[in-house]
Amino acid sequence: MKLAVVLCIATGAMALAGAVLHGQQVAVDPETIGKAPVTNWTTFNGDYSGQRYSTLTQITADNVNRLEAQWVYRITEVGAQRGAPVPIIKCTPLLVNGVLYMTIPDHLWALDARTGKQIWRYDWVDHGGHLIGQRGVGIWKSTVFFQTPDNWLIALDANTGKELWRKNYADARKQYFSTSAPLVVRNHVIVGVGGDAMDMPGFLDSFDPVTGDLQWTWWSTPRKGDAALKTWPNAAAAEHGGGMTWMPGTYDPDLNLLYWPTGNTNPVFAGQGRPGANLWTEAIVAIDADTGKLKWYFQVSPHDTHDFDNTTAPILFDSTIDGKPRKLVAQAARNGFFVTLDRDTGKHLVVKPYVPLDYSSGMSKDGEPIPIADKDPQVGGSINIVNASNWPAPAYSPQTGLMYVNSVEGKAIYYLTDDSDKPSGYGGTGDGIGRSVRVLQAIDPLTGEAVWKHAYPNVKDAPTTVGPSILTTAGNLLISGDDQKNMIIFSADKGKILWHYELNANESGGIITYLLDGKQYIVLGAGDSLYAWSLSK
Repeated sequence: MKLAVVLCIATGAMALAGAVLHGQQVAVDPETIGKAPVTNWTTFNGDYSGQRYSTLTQITADNVNRLEAQWVYRITEVGAQRGAPVPIIKCTPLLVNGVLYMTIPDHLWALDARTGKQIWRYDWVDHGGHLIGQRGVGIWKSTVFFQTPDNWLIALDANTGKELWRKNYADARKQYFSTSAPLVVRNHVIVGVGGDAMDMPGFLDSFDPVTGDLQWTWWSTPRKGDAALKTWPNAAAAEHGGGMTWMPGTYDPDLNLLYWPTGNTNPVFAGQGRPGANLWTEAIVAIDADTGKLKWYFQVSPHDTHDFDNTTAPILFDSTIDGKPRKLVAQAARNGFFVTLDRDTGKHLVVKPYVPLDYSSGMSKDGEPIPIADKDPQVGGSINIVNASNWPAPAYSPQTGLMYVNSVEGKAIYYLTDDSDKPSGYGGTGDGIGRSVRVLQAIDPLTGEAVWKHAYPNVKDAPTTVGPSILTTAGNLLISGDDQKNMIIFSADKGKILWHYELNANESGGIITYLLDGKQYIVLGAGDSLYAWSLSK
């Protein structure tokens, strides 16, 4: 494909003074946070729904061949990080008043969205935690919130990068670590946590955006006196049961409910010491944003023994069923099941496999998959599916009524390495076998059936971390990519490839689009570089 590309490489430098661009200070009206993204992108998913859908129509199927790179910001001032020989951008940038906020572990940049030039940079020196990724920041008025690998919530002046306050919310010595982007809802800054090596319980914390005071904590396994303890053998097992909250959730302002995906159960792979469903791990939970109280849950993977870390985004959408308007939430879960629920009650409408699988014997009365015990990891090995999805963002288009997910179809063999009565930590492992294929799917969330699919021509097996993320627009575009460094734009309704371009690395973060000075930009991270695209003149 012939494409005239003019790259303006903006390399890192030490912080410049202030983020006053074109006479405009960065300041967000809290009432506008989470609104449909047009000239700003104020949350991890753009709005609160998780749809990653833009109403912008300047770039369409008819002119997408005129896309031209406007600038590239390459990280040159940060070297190898623990676990990553080169920095990898896994964040979804936020955009406010012409300023982009981009992160990797321990580092946050404010960039001019018109030129890609650095405005300021904030660097953190961690004392523990894993540096496997950083998903982005939250913003409230003129304050940016950033989570560090060793579990500090940092509040920064959005215009200067000056630190305002910091709060430590988890102990890195217990193997808690943070990779998430804070979700800002009204006067709450909500953070989740990762870490499943030492059988610690997951939780969500809500902080005051001005003072940093803790407002509430919700634990993802039940405490003493809760009826859900009956799904564990005892209280001690629940208190060491995992269920991490390491990806941002979604939010319905009308119901004032957060929809959060919870991670895998601990001990990992070894379920013999924790008989029962093990609530509320591996679930979608609905939580009151003001109190942190649980309203309902739907457990996608009861008694997980395959590390089916249920952290894929739950997407909110409205529809009409049997002539009645319904508020719904859907998820393409990592265990291979697609679910659509009533988001007011949690009652299921659709529970159906979206990849080939055979580890379930049916559904419970509540619609939750019933696992087959023979498929549990064994000392001699047991075969089951690979992770069907992962943390990279899916998308939904209200224009097509379809949900889009990058999935993987394949098998793995799972071994039990700790067959004692009381295993701990990682009690097993899994390795892919045979050939696996990555498939982009457009799924009707009211039926669970795929309307179209695109199987990527993988040179090798599909990678275990499914990616990249997806963005859809009212211009009938679906923007994603393969694992061979190609950025690909499809038609959202048919899945036809409209345009592609080879980047320097695979797309690695969330994709955003915005209108600035009358021009629609598409911005995404790939490896150590952040790319900005728009139409040529």
